[in-house]
Amino acid sequence: MTANQFRRIALGHQDAAEGAHMGHPDFRVGGRIFATLREDNVHGMVTIPPEQQARLVREHPSVFNPENGAWGRAGSTRVVLEAADEEVLGEAMTLAWRWAVAKGPTKARNRESGTSSQKPGARRPRKS
Repeated sequence: MTANQFRRIALGHQDAAEGAHMGHPDFRVGGRIFATLREDNVHGMVTIPPEQQARLVREHPSVFNPENGAWGRAGSTRVVLEAADEEVLGEAMTLAWRWAVAKGPTKARNRESGTSSQKPGARRPRKS
């Protein structure tokens, strides 16, 4: 797997867009990051549900590892590009994309589009 193949797989998902985050490429849907490429082009990252992360790490330990600390415990999963193949990365990328879609657009994305993720009839907290 190369960085360009990783990019192609990420951008192959519906409404996926490439941006940049902290100096490296990221891939978003609805404003939510679901994957990133490291500057070294040796590693990528996908954000997947922790239970799916545990399964992929168990089944493909040379490809996937949790990121360090709280990010890793929350599903941020390092991908070793040279150890990955298209099928395995495609599965992980689809899990990441679906999870991001399920969370809905970011608050910033909602403000841009003029929509709100707030439930109808819900009250906003007062500012002090």
